[in-house]
Amino acid sequence: MAKRDFYDVLGVGKNATPNELKSAYRKLAVKYHPDKNPGDKVAEDKFKEASEAYGILSDKSKKEDYDNFGHAAFENGGGGQGGFGGFGGFSGADFSDIFEDFFGDFGGGGRRSSRGRSSNNRGSDLRYDLSITLEEAYSGKKQNIQFSTSEKCNTCKGNGSKPGSSPDRCTYCGGNGRVRSNQGFFTVQQTCPQCAGSGEEITNPCTDCNGQGNKQASKKISVTIPKGVDDGTRIRLAGKGEAGTRSGASGDLYLFVNVKSHDLFKRSDVNLFFEFPISIADAALGTTIEIPTIDGKKAKIKIPDGTQDGKQFRLKGKGMPFMRRGDFGDLYVQVKTEVPVYLNKEQKELLERFRKIENEKSNPSIKKFFQRAKSFWNS
Repeated sequence: MAKRDFYDVLGVGKNATPNELKSAYRKLAVKYHPDKNPGDKVAEDKFKEASEAYGILSDKSKKEDYDNFGHAAFENGGGGQGGFGGFGGFSGADFSDIFEDFFGDFGGGGRRSSRGRSSNNRGSDLRYDLSITLEEAYSGKKQNIQFSTSEKCNTCKGNGSKPGSSPDRCTYCGGNGRVRSNQGFFTVQQTCPQCAGSGEEITNPCTDCNGQGNKQASKKISVTIPKGVDDGTRIRLAGKGEAGTRSGASGDLYLFVNVKSHDLFKRSDVNLFFEFPISIADAALGTTIEIPTIDGKKAKIKIPDGTQDGKQFRLKGKGMPFMRRGDFGDLYVQVKTEVPVYLNKEQKELLERFRKIENEKSNPSIKKFFQRAKSFWNS
C-alpha cells in the first residue's frame, strides 16, 4: 500500500510552521497513542503514521529532502520509521516535550541522559560526490559507491572495551553523562568533562581500536538515484556516515549529485530544449523532421511551410520526469534555419531568379521594417 503524503497525514499545508506541525501532531498523538487505545491495531497504525510524518517534517534537513523527492528520498534508509518501538528512528525530532505534556516523562531522567550520550558520541557526517549522465537522471539508477569511513570495531562490538570486559560507570558523573553546578540562584547542567557525556569509563580498552569502538575501513554500499534528479541535488542517507565512538549513533552520508551536460539537450527544471538545424528550402517549403528524445527513442515533427528561424515546437511529456509525480516535463524543439555557406552555379542562378520574382507577400517582415524605417526618416 502506497504511503500517504506526510502533510496530509498531519492535516497541514506545506508552509506549516514548526509550531503548527507540533500542534497537529500533538492532537493525533493524544488521540491514537497505544496507551490510550490498548489492543486497537488501527489506532496504533495511525499513531505510527503520524509519528513518522512528524519525525520527517520536524527535521529541517529531512523536510527539505522530502519536499524535493517525496518518499523516494528515504528509499536508501534516509529516514522514516523502521517499526514501532520508541522514537529512536527519528534522529532529528524531539518528541519528549510533546508526550511529557500529556503522559509525563517517558522513561524518566535516564532517557534524556541516554539521548545526550548518543549525541555526544555520534559519528561525523560524510559527503560523496556522484556524477551521472542526463540519461541516468531521466531513468534513475542503482549504483554501488565505495568510500573510506570509520566502522564499528568487530572485536569489541563498538563499546571500546576488551572482549570479556565492559565499560565502568563514570566516577565523576555517576553514569549520567552530565553534571550540575550551582551558579548563584541557578543550577547549570553540562556535559561531564571526564567521560564526554558517555556516562562510562573504559578501564580495559580494546587493543584493536584503542578503546574508541571504531576503526577505519573501506565501505561499499548500493544507493538509489531517483528518476528526475537534478544537478546539485543532495540525498541524505541516514546512518551511513562514520560510526560513533563507544556505541554512539552513526553519522549520515550526504550524496551530492552532479548531472553532466549533454551534447544535444539543455535542461531547465523538468523541461528539455533542443536545437534542430534545417535548410532555407525546408523552412520555406515545409518538411517532416525526425529528432531523438531523451528516452532513446525518436519523434517526428511536421515543419509547416514558411517556418521562421527560432520557431519552437513543443512535444508534451517528452521532457524529464517529476520526482514526486508520475508525469513528465516537455521537450521544446527550436528550429535554426541555416543559410548556405557555399552555392554552386546552378543554385546561385535559381536564387537570382527567385529574388527577381519574390514580392512583399513572400517577406512580410521586410516590408514592415522598411515602412517603419521610412516613417523614422520622414519624421
